[in-house]
Amino acid sequence: MGNWIRAPRVLGAAIGTLILAAACDSRTPEPPPHGVAAVPVNEALDPMTGAVVGAGAQAGEALYLAHCAQCHSGETHRAPHRMFLEMLAPRVIERTLIEGVMQQHAAGLERVQIHELAAYLTGGAGTARTEPQRCAPGDNAFDFDQPPFASGWGVDRENSRHIPSESARLGTPDIPRLRLKWAFAYPGATRARSQPSFAGGGLFVGSQDGTLYALDAGSGCVRWAFDARAEIRTGLTISAFQRGDTSAQPVLYFGDLLARVYAVSALSGELLWSTRVDDHPSATVTAQPVLLDDRLYVTVSSLEVVPAADPDYPCCTFRGSVTALDAVSGTIEWKSYTIPEVPVEVARNRAGTPMMAPSGAPSWNSPTIDLLRGQGYFGTGENYSSPAQGSSDAIIAFGLDRGEIRWVRQTTAGDAWNLACMPFVADQTNCPKERGPDVDYAAPPILVRGDGQDILVAGQKSGDVYGLDPDTGEVVWHQRVGRGGNQGGVHFSMAASGRSVFVPMSDYDDAMLPLSEARPGLYALDAFTGEYLWQAPADNVCGERKDCDPGISAAITATDGVVWAGHMDGRLRAYAADDGRVLWEHDTTREVRTLSGEMARGGSMGGGSGPMILNGMVYANSGYGLYFHMPGNVLLAFSVDGK
Repeated sequence: MGNWIRAPRVLGAAIGTLILAAACDSRTPEPPPHGVAAVPVNEALDPMTGAVVGAGAQAGEALYLAHCAQCHSGETHRAPHRMFLEMLAPRVIERTLIEGVMQQHAAGLERVQIHELAAYLTGGAGTARTEPQRCAPGDNAFDFDQPPFASGWGVDRENSRHIPSESARLGTPDIPRLRLKWAFAYPGATRARSQPSFAGGGLFVGSQDGTLYALDAGSGCVRWAFDARAEIRTGLTISAFQRGDTSAQPVLYFGDLLARVYAVSALSGELLWSTRVDDHPSATVTAQPVLLDDRLYVTVSSLEVVPAADPDYPCCTFRGSVTALDAVSGTIEWKSYTIPEVPVEVARNRAGTPMMAPSGAPSWNSPTIDLLRGQGYFGTGENYSSPAQGSSDAIIAFGLDRGEIRWVRQTTAGDAWNLACMPFVADQTNCPKERGPDVDYAAPPILVRGDGQDILVAGQKSGDVYGLDPDTGEVVWHQRVGRGGNQGGVHFSMAASGRSVFVPMSDYDDAMLPLSEARPGLYALDAFTGEYLWQAPADNVCGERKDCDPGISAAITATDGVVWAGHMDGRLRAYAADDGRVLWEHDTTREVRTLSGEMARGGSMGGGSGPMILNGMVYANSGYGLYFHMPGNVLLAFSVDGK
């Protein structure tokens, strides 16, 4: 899987109420208005993690056992297991129980009880909510002289994550002068992982509590906000328009935690359509959709590895996929699975629970588009159950028109794994016999074009980087850059500029692999040979800070002459692209006063959200309160005239 949990703390319990609701239909009307206010109860929140302590947590647990456990303990078909829920914000749970399709089941609960239940299930994360600053009338107009500079993840469909000088407008001599200009706090959040996108003088970014914000790029005030059904983990893809075309109707496309894809007006935030791209109860969309003409390409992953830790859970039935949707209507045109066979029962485990196979091979990354060959590429993760098969931990090429699989290049065989394999799990009944290393391709491959030669560069959580022939998938070169592990290795991205490929290394200290072999930091390779151009290992400044790590997990971004990277210790750095020296850095974990007037701070930087550099400003999300990283909830904007 793209991420993992290494502690026995329950991930959650009633996410099934929400995902079951989402699975009931594939098209929905506009979601209900902004969520209900939190109700004060007899509880306290840990100031760093937001975890509920005291009487409130005990009351929430009792409510869960009485009202939710019967369906969400792995025994009810299509009702996801309780371990799935920690991913949701309390506001989303409360809204669904009060106003959504689960309100009938919660009809006997009072508001205070619903609040206690939501706080218990999610650890109480982000129950406080301060509304962001709204733009003044007349200051929120969409500027049609500023069309989007990107249509896919990062800034191009080839996934190079390179922003040219004419868009960045930030010269290398100016970088040391960067100062914080403004800070935006995401309400109800302990993580910030949606890649900001730009058009019309505005920034568009999603949040953990499911709010899509349209911000003024210069000041950070809110132009409008839209409520999705669950956390928005992906970036926003914006349809193109010609400069000055005031008749244009630009559209935002994105996905949420519940595997639902949305089309929303960039001008007003009006919902145009919404489609669930997979009906598996644990399905999710992590990768930003890619828009090509009137077709939207979306890869699908899942969190089924988590409930698989329960020996009473029938593991496993999810299969990864790539789906093409009509961008105008949201209709699914075709869907290609990474595993062609439908899972069937192959045995019973020691608890007497059905064991299903084949399963897994999810995709966490945005497709890379190759117009020359009429095909796309994406990476897959591990199998969830035995037997492991040939399309896990692989790069897959598919036809853009019909979705047919053209070639598969697997680089790690025998990787069948789920959470039951973790050392802290007492009953490992559901762990596959392969006990694989869990080394997905979580980052998308990069298509690098040269003089008469193209190369597809792919980085794996194992710490390996490969150069592949895009016509056949054959390995042209291989370089082992890091030690790798469950959280990378190469985690969420690489970047490229010219012949240079920039490779961030997480090599997270997960207490299961030799720390002496870890190589966290940033590295540069020649795209066509795999040879090192330079190496910049990260220094460790964590000291005794809890959940701090020096590596680079989050997506990185390249501009002309510079590589921008956010570290898991909270440092945002600008590296010189020619030799890896540090040109500038900022500690995003420092407390800052935000536009809403409250104090907030960032934390570990993770997920598919990398720095955006545009029109002389640098935008970066900070906070990744998952998987034993430091929580945070800020979007930071820097400029040379910052205060």
